[in-house]
Amino acid sequence: MGIIHRTTDWLETHWVTPAYAGWLLGGVALCFFGAATNTMAGWLYVISGIIFALLGLAAVLPARSLKSIQVRRHPIPPVSVGDDLTIELEIENPTPKPKTLLQVQDILQAELGKPVEKPVEAIAPQSVYRWTYYHPTRKRGIYRWHEVQLRTATPLGLFWCRRAWDAPVVAVIYPTVLPLTNCPLVDNIGKDDSAQFYSDRRSHSATEDLTRALRPYRVGDPTRLIHWRTSARYGELQVRELEIFTGSQEVIICLDSAALWRGEDFEQAVIAAASMYFYACKSQLQVKLWTAQTGLLHGNQVVLEALAATNAGEEATAGNPPNSPLIWLTQNPVSLNSLPPGSRWVLWNSVSSEGNSERPIKPSQPGLVIDTAQPLQRQLQQPLN
Repeated sequence: MGIIHRTTDWLETHWVTPAYAGWLLGGVALCFFGAATNTMAGWLYVISGIIFALLGLAAVLPARSLKSIQVRRHPIPPVSVGDDLTIELEIENPTPKPKTLLQVQDILQAELGKPVEKPVEAIAPQSVYRWTYYHPTRKRGIYRWHEVQLRTATPLGLFWCRRAWDAPVVAVIYPTVLPLTNCPLVDNIGKDDSAQFYSDRRSHSATEDLTRALRPYRVGDPTRLIHWRTSARYGELQVRELEIFTGSQEVIICLDSAALWRGEDFEQAVIAAASMYFYACKSQLQVKLWTAQTGLLHGNQVVLEALAATNAGEEATAGNPPNSPLIWLTQNPVSLNSLPPGSRWVLWNSVSSEGNSERPIKPSQPGLVIDTAQPLQRQLQQPLN
């Protein structure tokens, strides 16, 4: 059965393959020709000859009908998991004759599902047919389309002909970003090393800022910044210049993507990395993402694309993680004891390495052990262990 299917598929894409009606009519023609041979009746030869001529014409016309058609595809905007991809195709008929009874097949990457089909009754001469459809997404990733196939049996429906057009496009499906209202992992990063750590969120309160210097009062300066005791001593108004904190504490989120993970755990780790990254951005912190293949990355779109493309067990081409306080997302508890001072960690312990169960791991720095049965968003917002 497989050989027959491959043969008919090859015939359909390189030449034509008979439809059911074509096989039936061909059998009838053979019967008339056999009867004519036995009886030597001329009218039977005529009937069989007309049928064979009709079959020959029906075999030539579908391939000619697909010639000169042009297919274009619009770029696919990136979406997050759960949103629909918007796919737009344009099929142009530049000839002076209409193209009728077409079947369009958009060949998707296997992970996204089966080819999507659309019947097209007719494309008017020198016009463009536009097809827009929406495809659901269930998993992050970077997916590629390569071709669009057009299939027809016009005008007699006796033979099928299918041809492919190159229409490459890339679809990027970002991981889910959880809306975190707080995240102790990010809020407390590096505080073990620096008692002088200040977030730029504190710089909004003038009474808590540090005074860098004093200068004479200028018109327009807020009166709350006047240093009254110094002004009384010098006999003129002196204004405090405040030390402005710009959130210089850098947050580095590291995903242990070179290790082997259980599939569900790694997907949760990617979601956690994306959520913490955007929480740090919302908190106006300097934040970067590190993976074993890309190294340090910064920028919303760059980070989302890297997280969409990353896979567990990928080649570690970026070397070791930075030797500075970081947030380490891993499934390997042994790696927790080698983190730089001031770091935090998030552990998915569903997969245990050989020998890990013989001696308990006691990290010297706080972190979170993720329970896959509990909501991830709630766990990322709870106090550290």
